[in-house]
Amino acid sequence: MRVDYKKDLTMDPSGFVLLADYVPGIIQEIRYHSSYNFIGERIDGYEDPCAILTVEAARALKAVSMEMMVQGYRLKVFDAYRPARAVRHFVLWGIEDQDIRMKPYFYPDLQKQELFARGYIAKQSSHSRGSTVDLTLLDMKTGKELDMGSPFDLFSEISHPDYMGITKEQLNNRMTLQRTMVRNGFMPLDCEWWHFTLQNEPYPDTYFEFPVSATYLKK
Repeated sequence: MRVDYKKDLTMDPSGFVLLADYVPGIIQEIRYHSSYNFIGERIDGYEDPCAILTVEAARALKAVSMEMMVQGYRLKVFDAYRPARAVRHFVLWGIEDQDIRMKPYFYPDLQKQELFARGYIAKQSSHSRGSTVDLTLLDMKTGKELDMGSPFDLFSEISHPDYMGITKEQLNNRMTLQRTMVRNGFMPLDCEWWHFTLQNEPYPDTYFEFPVSATYLKK
């Protein structure tokens, strides 16, 4: 199987910034730089554990952060810009039938091939356009993540933003995040409560290949 990128593919990072430079106090746990993700190994293209976004998306997320901090929350980011090579890593993993080591933790009720058909993993990801972010909220008083009813990257119906089989508190936490993100120009995804894309993204037809690397970005 081969991913056919019909749009432009470029290594140019000039319209991107390190998120930490734009959003004071942002917390980063870049899962695809670690082995704790649905594949179980560091993903191709993740050279540094840092979040990178387009300037426009970073500015919008700064506004989200300011609103949330007033309410006693900080943003915690799991993923932002994702190189096209990382998406190819996902696709190749999807072809490999034998590798299901992380199934109990991330897709316990599905076969790995279903993850693409159900929209949990894309063969051409909006993350590679640079204005999509995966995140949650952290309570500044307790230092803990808010209970969203399911963890990041749990590929299940329970992770759908409007899933009603969770507690009222968990649903309210999801809606607190979603309303603030939408108010500041982001669009949610219908199958992942943590996933948002800037509505007026600057590169809607361009996919990027440069690595997630602070050094590369500042060349």
